Amino acid sequence: MADLFLIVLIIFIALIFDFINGFHDAANAIATIVATNVLSPQRAVLLAAFWNFIGVFFFGVAIATTIGSGIIDPAASTVSVIFAGLIGAIAWDVITWYFGLPISSSHALIGGLIGSAVTSSGFGILNIGGISKVLVFIVIAPLLGFLGAIAFSILVFFIFKKSAPLNVNSHFRRLQLLSSSLYSLGHGANDAQKTMGIITILLLSGGVISSFHIPLWVIFASYAAISLGTYFGGWRIVKTMGHRITKLRPVHGFCAESAGSLVLIGTAVTGIPVSTTHVIAGSIFGVGASKRVSSVRWAVARSIVGAWVLTIPASAAIAGATFLVLNIFS
Repeated sequence: MADLFLIVLIIFIALIFDFINGFHDAANAIATIVATNVLSPQRAVLLAAFWNFIGVFFFGVAIATTIGSGIIDPAASTVSVIFAGLIGAIAWDVITWYFGLPISSSHALIGGLIGSAVTSSGFGILNIGGISKVLVFIVIAPLLGFLGAIAFSILVFFIFKKSAPLNVNSHFRRLQLLSSSLYSLGHGANDAQKTMGIITILLLSGGVISSFHIPLWVIFASYAAISLGTYFGGWRIVKTMGHRITKLRPVHGFCAESAGSLVLIGTAVTGIPVSTTHVIAGSIFGVGASKRVSSVRWAVARSIVGAWVLTIPASAAIAGATFLVLNIFS
């Protein structure tokens, strides 16, 4: 068995990543409901944190299993590889938070694992099938959010076309509480599971458990950490998501969150580790485009997509460098 103190330390670091994931991605869950003034920022993060945690009672561990064994060969998931991968993910999350860029913490984690594992054992330990699925959904996830939000917008505006705008927004102020809760439920279910997978593969590689099964305490600790991070909220990114992409009203927030929650809940059930950031950003682009194409600030959209493209290679590079430094001092 690997040094128990070291394993406990890396579990703590994994939960720090989970906290930062919630902190960084709080914008995914609350940006629209804050931008539409349905809730104050403090109440919005409390609602999101609550529903982030409630996901523990509704979803299985399909995504956790994908992260734990579907990205790199579990045999290559040494304590050092996992530690360096986490450092790569955390570093890229902090850098992008500082600049207010809504990137995928999930892809930062995947990139970190790839970078440290390849530096340790070469490209042969990569699970090409699992990585291909992640790369395909970098395109598909935001597209599903985009198209779903447009479809919701068209349906809603058809149903309420004869209603006064003031009355419509009054109804959707209440409905947005429901859509935001559903989105936060899907957000917690997707992102908490990624940390579960990392901790479980760490326990397996360290000899604490003998087969890949996720202990109950890992499930609850992961959900608790991401919920706490969401509660503290990354306000720089909230401003980008809620105000810089397009002007949002309660009806737009409802359509974006409803489309996004359907995508996230569907992928959580099927075990596909998509980016909650990509999904909600695509949904916000969709509701903006449903008004008119010029309603979306496409220059902001380009900078966001550029950060998405950089996430996996950047976190992989940081993780690889971290692994090399660890080898020097080990």
